[in-house]
This record gives sequence, structure tokens and C-alpha cells, in this order.
Amino acid sequence: MIIRDIDAVWLQCPIPPEKQHISDFGRLASFDMTLVTITTEDGLQGFGEAKAAVGSAGVCASLVACIRHELRPLLIGQDARHIHKLWEMMYNGVRDHYALSRGRSFPVLGRRGLTISAISGVDMALWDLLGKHLNTPVVQLLGGACRERMPAYASGGWADVAAIGTQVTGYTSRGFGGVKMRVGVMDGTVANSVARVKAARDALGPDIDLMVDAHGTFSVPEAKRFCREVEACNLRWFEEPVNSDNYAGCAEVRASTDIPISVGESEFTRFDFRDIIAHRAADIFQPDLAICGGVSEGRRIAALAETHQIELAPHCWGSAFSFMAGVSLAFASPAGIVIEFSVGSNPMLYDLVAESISAEEGQIAAPSRPGLGVTPRPEFVQEYRQNV
Repeated sequence: MIIRDIDAVWLQCPIPPEKQHISDFGRLASFDMTLVTITTEDGLQGFGEAKAAVGSAGVCASLVACIRHELRPLLIGQDARHIHKLWEMMYNGVRDHYALSRGRSFPVLGRRGLTISAISGVDMALWDLLGKHLNTPVVQLLGGACRERMPAYASGGWADVAAIGTQVTGYTSRGFGGVKMRVGVMDGTVANSVARVKAARDALGPDIDLMVDAHGTFSVPEAKRFCREVEACNLRWFEEPVNSDNYAGCAEVRASTDIPISVGESEFTRFDFRDIIAHRAADIFQPDLAICGGVSEGRRIAALAETHQIELAPHCWGSAFSFMAGVSLAFASPAGIVIEFSVGSNPMLYDLVAESISAEEGQIAAPSRPGLGVTPRPEFVQEYRQNV
């Protein structure tokens, strides 16, 4: 299991105009991801994803450069089975020997941001590789699944007040027992967001879980007003109500309402989640394993959630690789009870890999294939890779 090579490619797949949607990120015309491939001396390969943005579109050139020129030289010749050691090598850089000998971190400057995202993709590929080497699913490497099946919720909901009811009931007609819709600055006013949520609830009825996601775009007063005005809608959670850097403001919103507050898709490493706990700012953690530090860091974040009685609902909006990583973590954690399922146009989830990914009657079965259980299609990679 000696690492022979590590490579990263930026994949950018256009979304047909009729399948594009508009949110606070603008019109999303492409889906982008960084595909990481680790090859051992005996030819075994593991795959992972690093993300340049929490949404679908993002410039991945810097991630490719970081992985090829910073992380790859550190890991060539190393034993791929020593995942935690390799994580510390990447996180601490030239001071990794201090970290490993003294039992505490000496991180490089890039202890947040794209460097951690790059580490995430490499770490994810290492777990995939180990699972394949042992002919075992990653969820089993994490301790095994806590449940045989888990409910998935449909993640979408961009339509205006006149069409949102039809859009969300289209999701439930496919068997989903919960749906998530977007709100916030994309609506122009709090009143418009409130009207869209009420229309969605009216269409869904009282028995379907309804989540809302503001992508961190409300101010604190706006978020508090929104909570007051949708109180009767019985929301399952309110996601990223305010800017991710404003933990105190998020805590203020949480203290003002009994709607559960969820955060985490924009956070890096266990240390960000530790600070969220210290501020009492969240009821639900949503780490993105292609951003937060990979499967290794995801497991540490899950342990924090389990310790502090916080629900775990990984952010699974990405390619098939980050989706399966998030699913594996959710199944392996007692705190994970629901899975995000993208219902927008997502070629990286449905077309990138050879395997089929689906939610049958709104349920997802525990992963059973070795590693992450998905394999990139070479023809897709060749067609959509960008030269950087």
C-alpha cells in the first residue's frame, strides 16, 4: 500500500439551460468538482473529492495546484494505510515531526480554506483506497452502520411563491418524507421568504418535514423576524441563518426561537465546530467532507456532535464521492438520522460514476460496496476535465 502517485483534475460539466436554477449564488450554469486519485505501487486506486465552493459551481484550479505541488510531494512513498499520520503530515507540513512527537498540532498557515479542502479530497481518497484494499465499505471501517436504512430528504426548492408548492410536492411524489427549500437574500425581502415558506407548507400539509436554508444571507434581525413569522410552519430546521463567521449572531437567532438551527457546510476542521459549540449556536451539524477535512475530520466532528447531543446531518451537495462519504459518516454515527439528497441537476452525482445512486421511496440503504462504493467513468473525466 505504498503511494506511487497522487493526481487531481478539475471537472466542469455544463448544466443545460432548462435545468439551471437561480439562487443567491446567481444562475448556476455548471457543476464543478476536483477529482483526487491516489495510486499505490500495486496499481490499486482510491478516489476523493475536494470542493472550491459549497454550491455546484466553483473554480478548482488552486485546489489542483495545491494537491499536485504541495500535498503530493509529502505523501509519495508513504504507506497509504496510515491515514491519520498522513492527515497530520498534510495539516502540519514541515512541522509534522513536532506534531507527531509531541501530540499536538503545529499547523501550516492554510489551517482553514482551500488547503483544508485539498486535504479533504486526499483524505477521502485514502479511506476509499483502504476500503478497497480490505474489501470493506468505509462505513464498516468507521465502526459499522448504526441502522440498516436511513430517510433522505429532497434538497432543492428555488421556485417563487406561485410555483414552490408544485415544486416541493414533486419531490414528495417521489417518496421523500422531507424537503428543503432555499430562502434568504435571493427573495429580496424577509416577507417574500416567509410567503414562499407558507406556500410550501400549505402544499405539503402538516406531516412532511420542511427545512429551509438561507445560505448565511440574513442579518441577525432579519433571521429573527423570519423565525417569528414562520413559527406556525413547524420547520424541521433553519439552516445557516446568518453569515458563517458570525457565531455570536447565530447563537442570538437560536436563543430567539424554538426552530432548530443547523450549520456547518462552510466550516473547516473540528476546531470550527468546537467554537460553534462554545457559542451555543447550533442544534444540528452539517459538515461537508469535501471541505471540512475529509472522512478523518468528519469522524472527529461526529464525535463532538455525539458528545454534546447535537444531531449530525452531513452536507451531501456535491459529487458521488462526497455524497457517499457523507452517507458513510451518517450511517456510522448514532447522531446521524437523515441524509441530504440532491434533486437539482447534478451530473457529478448521476453521470460521473459507473454505479447508480438513488433513494428508493425516500430511503437510502447502508453502503455495502468496498471503499466509498463508486468509480469514476473515464470517458466522463476525459470529456469534462479542465486544463490547469
